Amino acid sequence: MLFVATYSREARTTLRNVCRSHEDAVVRRFGRAALLSETAFSGFLALRMRYKHGDDVQIERTEPFNEFADVPERVRTAARTYEERAKPSTPYGKFAAGTEHPDPDELRGQEL
Repeated sequence: MLFVATYSREARTTLRNVCRSHEDAVVRRFGRAALLSETAFSGFLALRMRYKHGDDVQIERTEPFNEFADVPERVRTAARTYEERAKPSTPYGKFAAGTEHPDPDELRGQEL
């Protein structure tokens, strides 16, 4: 998919008009940004906005998040067991302390 973010009022107006006129190309709209389907037509629409508004339009290609390929088993297990915890008010740091689950600071420093 293509992620299009806008940084000016004029660019937002153009994005809104593009999304309304070409609903079939829009996967999801977020106000100042939109996800467009990965088609040549969506590329055309995104580039058209970029040529019109310059750096006020940012275009990024996204790729699907695959939790099994992108996230280590240890982190997936920690997330699952944390969501199944007995007390919902327990913060993750306290939950993970003294267990084999990764420390929150360790997770913050680890790239996917």
